[in-house]
Amino acid sequence: MPHTASPFPPLETRLPGVGDNIFSAMSALAARHQAINLGQGFPDFACDAALTDAVTQAMRAGHNQYAPMPGVPALRQAIAAQLQALYGRAYSAESEITITAGATQAIFTAILCCTQPGDEVIVLEPCYDSYLPGIRLAGAAAVRVPLAPGSFRPDFDRLAAAITPRTRALIINTPHNPTGTVWSAADMQRLQEILAPTRIALISDEVYAHMVYAPLRHESAARLPGLASRAFVIGSFGKTFHVTGWKVGYVAAPAALTAELRRLHQFNVFCVNTPMQHGIAAYMQNPAPWQQLPAFYAAKRDRFRAGLAQTRFRLLPCEGAYFQCADISELHVPERDLPEATFCEWLTREIGVAAIPLSAFYADGLDQKLIRFCFAKKDETLQAALQRLARL
Repeated sequence: MPHTASPFPPLETRLPGVGDNIFSAMSALAARHQAINLGQGFPDFACDAALTDAVTQAMRAGHNQYAPMPGVPALRQAIAAQLQALYGRAYSAESEITITAGATQAIFTAILCCTQPGDEVIVLEPCYDSYLPGIRLAGAAAVRVPLAPGSFRPDFDRLAAAITPRTRALIINTPHNPTGTVWSAADMQRLQEILAPTRIALISDEVYAHMVYAPLRHESAARLPGLASRAFVIGSFGKTFHVTGWKVGYVAAPAALTAELRRLHQFNVFCVNTPMQHGIAAYMQNPAPWQQLPAFYAAKRDRFRAGLAQTRFRLLPCEGAYFQCADISELHVPERDLPEATFCEWLTREIGVAAIPLSAFYADGLDQKLIRFCFAKKDETLQAALQRLARL
């Protein structure tokens, strides 16, 4: 049937200049060219069969209707127990923990909680690509503060200088996507000191909390009373349990913040997939899967880094998360002089490996000759990618 033009006029977009995100674009390009996809951050291996068995059992037990709006009580209780064991912070499962449709929904809802049109939200660049559109949709203004070039550590002098009377929230992310940097206890203490005299809310994106490599540990905002009292602490079961397609996350926050978050959450998604909540709650009774995660991913990181060390890529440190950033400026190929985004397209088409340009994590597309690989892949996938990258 021939396509007919719609009589309806084009809609005025709330996100001018925003198209498909870089992850969707690079994954589509990888599929077209049958490239190995080390771009988008998802595992290519299965989750634990015990987890899918737990979800199946939940379905068979009849847990297939709406969950309570804040989340299944057993799952909220399991999260509260885990956070207290890890960080010493006692959250009420009843009034301070909410199950969300992944971390992206959690972040967006937290932004909406904190802001009115004209308010400001500080973000630290490079940053995950959902932050800025979420701020814009809330009618607020993003104030971009760069992380220190090269090390990507927080520059607290610049952060403090960016605070104005209109600042309502700050978004941080540790372990950091895209660079794998992990904030230290001293970093979190300094942040607590800066925020102490303010009424600024903290949105702490901690989706890679269980992927911090020895000898470091994850320094959650929940650890410090002065941060926890103002923080939306956000986690992701998709990242932790290798099930990114399930889109199940959570927010832990003081009761007053949680009340407003739930006020918006109920009219956003209302509730989250019921059998998966029950299944995850049952699976969490055994802490071994998330306790073993740092060693599991450290082995993949080390294997991938050892392979890349045989090439002309210059590797940045990777302290956490499952991303490895690399400098392309010393490669033998002339394409090293291309902009990062164009280089990644060339790498996908001609070399058969997809990566993500770091410029995609900056609003102004800052180009530093850096690209990001995801090593949350089967060993054979990583080895095949390394064989192709060896040509460079």
